[in-house]
Amino acid sequence: MGDLLEALHVRVVGTGDRILVLAHGFGTDQSAWQRILPYLNHHRVIMFDLVCAGSVNPDYFDFRRYTTLDAYVDDLLNILDTLGVNRCAYVGHSVSAMIGLLASIRRPDLFTKLILIGASPRFLNDEDYHGGFEEAEIDKVFRAMEANYEAWAYGYAPLAVGADVPAAVREFSRTLFNMRPDISLFVSKTVFDTDLRGILGLVRVPCVIIQTSKDVSVPVSVAEYLQRHLGGRNTVELLKIEGHLPHLSAPAIVGPVIRRALSR
Repeated sequence: MGDLLEALHVRVVGTGDRILVLAHGFGTDQSAWQRILPYLNHHRVIMFDLVCAGSVNPDYFDFRRYTTLDAYVDDLLNILDTLGVNRCAYVGHSVSAMIGLLASIRRPDLFTKLILIGASPRFLNDEDYHGGFEEAEIDKVFRAMEANYEAWAYGYAPLAVGADVPAAVREFSRTLFNMRPDISLFVSKTVFDTDLRGILGLVRVPCVIIQTSKDVSVPVSVAEYLQRHLGGRNTVELLKIEGHLPHLSAPAIVGPVIRRALSR
């Protein structure tokens, strides 16, 4: 397991008594949290890179293993067990929000609270569910990624950031472009194949859902859906800002919201 800590660049910063895990989403790495860290100085913070991140040696990505989010849950729990963590709060962005939910079902006593940023149990629309995307739209995205990944990445980054924050667009473009194209496409397909609506009621850990008012990837209705269907005590923090990566584009707004959620 020591190899896993090294491979995924696990870092522990701060000296607080309470432990907080920060888990980044698709297309970024742990550097996405740098502007949030100053708001978390009362915690010992654990950060790591998902195995699909461009910062991780692509040889570690096993296409046979990472076919569902369960393998990412295994990585998360192995990291925490190796570090001797038996109680922590968790902040997960996008796909890592879902990884956190699954981990809390397996090990509910490990987590005190889940803070979910831009979370979605299913990104595709269904008969009675608006996830934000039609299947035909996603197939078009996959074709664009296959045809010219660099062009797709540089086009997608400003859409995802969604706000007029050039520094955030540059940063997201950098980490997105650093992903190996075949890994990026594979993970994208895994995410869009995922449907976790049926397990939400099994989550008993209190959740705080942080949602921006305009997010190209996650409609506000999805945050409301999560609040209704998650099994524990849940609240929604609806931020009057735009974008799927508010911790990158608006850290001065998101940082205090996370700190306040952790103090409840």
